[in-house]
Amino acid sequence: MNTAIERNTNTLDVHVSAGQGARAIAEELRAQGLLVNATLFTLTARFTGASGQLKAGRYEIPPAISTWDLVGFLSKGVSKLSSVALVEGFTAQELLRKLRAQPDLVDDLQGQSPQDIAKKLGLDGGSLEGWIYPDTYKYSPGSTLSEFLKRATRLQQQALQEAWAQRAPNLPLKTPYEALILASIVEKETGQAKDRPKVASVFVNRLKAGMLLQTDPTVIYGVGDGFDGNLTRRHLQTDNPYNSYTRPGLPPTPIANPGKAALYATVRPEESQYYYFVAKGDGSSYFSKNLSEHNNAVRKFQLGR
Repeated sequence: MNTAIERNTNTLDVHVSAGQGARAIAEELRAQGLLVNATLFTLTARFTGASGQLKAGRYEIPPAISTWDLVGFLSKGVSKLSSVALVEGFTAQELLRKLRAQPDLVDDLQGQSPQDIAKKLGLDGGSLEGWIYPDTYKYSPGSTLSEFLKRATRLQQQALQEAWAQRAPNLPLKTPYEALILASIVEKETGQAKDRPKVASVFVNRLKAGMLLQTDPTVIYGVGDGFDGNLTRRHLQTDNPYNSYTRPGLPPTPIANPGKAALYATVRPEESQYYYFVAKGDGSSYFSKNLSEHNNAVRKFQLGR
């Protein structure tokens, strides 16, 4: 029992799945390169009273560990945390796919859509979209997807409330949820961080003036999985709830998950007289006060004339 367990590699990072008995854990460890004697491991766990205390998780197994010490090590459950980065501007569907691909995050929401999950979590708007706080998360292997999303949505709710409390006067947004929707558009439309307050000012100015938002990312979101990367005139002219070229005001839900910077830019936009902007091709945007100036900018930066 005190002899060092042989292994295939010096450094061993292993995963112990939830709900397993001692023998199954031993066999799982063998499959990952720690050559545990399953019978000896099971007997040791029984003798020490640890059979029901072996904890799931991700572990870096110490060198020259014995069977006796391994049982104690897994009983303490000091596991190595996993991490996953959720980036600003991704949709809820994209982030769910990434989370469901994590091998040590248990998907207890299989078959449930973002709308189903939103209802389960009691989120405003009836959609998960916009409610996942973008950040790099650490979590214990074996955690559930629902636990993870409760944490991520709670953080986004907190960030939204903090931003809303600092909103500028005369903002043409009635609720925090409307701010979340507009922030998701600002997030998708911003190529460089320094432009966020100006981008937000354009949309705020257009809302105040009763103008259509006319923002391509909302149209693309409305097309959904059928979008092939080529935005056409037909897309712009086909009406749906997310087409900001055919419908006034904000779309019914966010179109992505905005970060904290986009939230604050939205509720405290730069004061400007800009109503238009166009991508310059280097990640930044050119902002215009009227349509004539905007058309000239489009010819220069988009058409090369």
